[in-house]
Amino acid sequence: MKKRGTLGFEDSKAVFGLLRAEQRPLEEIVSDFTSIFSHAFHFIPCFSLSLLLQDKKMLSSTQRLIAFALLHQAYASQKPSANPFINLIISAACDVEAEKCERAFVLQLLQLSGSDGSNSGKELLKQSAADYIKNFDSSVHVFPQQEHLQQQYADKVHPEPYSSPFKDGSIKNVVADPDVPSGCDTNSSEFDLQPGAKPKVGSGDKDETVLGLLSNLALEGLGPHWSRPFPPRLPVQDDELVWLNPVDNHELLWDDGMCVDTSRGAAVRDLIAKALKGPLVPAQQEQVVMELTNDPKLVYHCGLTPRKLPELVENNPLIAVEVLTKLINSPEIAEYFTVLVNMDMSLHSMEVVNRLTTAVELPSEFIHMYITNCISSCENIKDKYMQNRLVRLVCVFLQSLIRNNIINVKDLFIEVQAFCIEFSRIREAAALFRLLKSLE
Repeated sequence: MKKRGTLGFEDSKAVFGLLRAEQRPLEEIVSDFTSIFSHAFHFIPCFSLSLLLQDKKMLSSTQRLIAFALLHQAYASQKPSANPFINLIISAACDVEAEKCERAFVLQLLQLSGSDGSNSGKELLKQSAADYIKNFDSSVHVFPQQEHLQQQYADKVHPEPYSSPFKDGSIKNVVADPDVPSGCDTNSSEFDLQPGAKPKVGSGDKDETVLGLLSNLALEGLGPHWSRPFPPRLPVQDDELVWLNPVDNHELLWDDGMCVDTSRGAAVRDLIAKALKGPLVPAQQEQVVMELTNDPKLVYHCGLTPRKLPELVENNPLIAVEVLTKLINSPEIAEYFTVLVNMDMSLHSMEVVNRLTTAVELPSEFIHMYITNCISSCENIKDKYMQNRLVRLVCVFLQSLIRNNIINVKDLFIEVQAFCIEFSRIREAAALFRLLKSLE
C-alpha cells in the first residue's frame, strides 16, 4: 500500500522509463504520460519530477529536458498561470548557472504556451531530447529578464496547491551528497573525485537511486518527529488518599462440603489413612469393604487422591481394588489410571490391574500401556534374580489376560512375541510363546 502523496513502485518505473527515453520524440513521451496518468492525477508525478529538478546532479541533461517538457505539457490545456509549477519553469529559464541549452529549451516551452499551435512550437516537441542538445546553437537565443517572464506568464499565479502547517520545520526530500563535488560531470558513468581516483558511483547506482526517490518522495518533505510522551505521574503525598482500581473479576466457587455431615465416613477415612502407611489386619479390611458396599459415595470422602494411590496399592492392594472399582464412573478415574500405569511395576500393582480387569471394564488403551510398561521394566532391570522373578510374574499376568479374553492379542502380538523370545530361557516365557502360537 503506497503512502499518501507518493507514487507507487509501478508508476515510478513508468515515469523513470519516460525520463530515459532520450531518443524518442518529446510529443510521444508526453502522450504516453497523459495515457498513464489522467489529468486529475497529474500533480503527484509532476511534483516528484519538480523535486528531482531542484538538484542538478539527480538527472542527466536529456532527462531534465524531458522532465521540464512533462511539467509544462501536463497543464498545456490550461492558461500558463494555472500551471502549479510555472514558477519553477520560469526560474529554470532564468537560471544563469544552468546550461544554456536547458534555459533555451525551457524558454521555448514558455513561448509554446502562446504560439497557438504554430509550426515552431510543433517542431520543438517533434524532436527528441538528445537531438535538441546535439543541434543546439546558443548564438540564436536571447534570454529575457525574469521579471518580464513573471509578468507575462505568472501574473495570476494561484497559491501552492498543497501546504502543510509543519512545512517550515521540514527539510527537502532530496539532499545533496556532500561527497560529490559541485563541479563533477553528473552525466558521466563515474565520478572522479581527484586525479587517479577509482570510480565511486556507477550509472546503475544512480538510476536505482532516482527510481527509489520517485517511489518514496512525499509532499510533506522530511518533517521532524514530534514526540509527545505521557506526562509523569505526580508523587503521592503522605497526607493524601491513594486511588485504587479494584479488579472485579470474581469467580464463584461451589463448596461441595456445605451442609454435609462431617461425621459421615469418619471411620473409613481413618482406616484409609492407616492403609496408606501399612497393611491392615483382615478385620479392618472387611470393615472398609463393608462401609463402601453399604454407601458407595463414601469413596469420595475417604481422603484418597491420585497422588496417594501408589502407597495404597503397595500396602493394601485389595483395598485399592475396592476403591478403584467404586471410582470407575468418577471424572477423576483417568488420573488414577495414569498414576497406576506410571508407578513402578510390582506384584501388587499387577494384582490390582488383574483384579480390576475381571471386576470392571477397563479402557483398552490403559491395559496396553500397562503391559508395555511391564515389558519395559523387565528389560531395564539390572539384577538378574529380580529380572527373572518379574518376567515370570509378567508372563503369568499376560496368560491370565489372554485366557480371560481381556485383551486382543493381535494388538500386542509383535511386542509380546519379542518379549518371549528375549527371555525364552525362562519356562513361563516359553509357555507364553506357545500360547501365542496356538492363537495364530
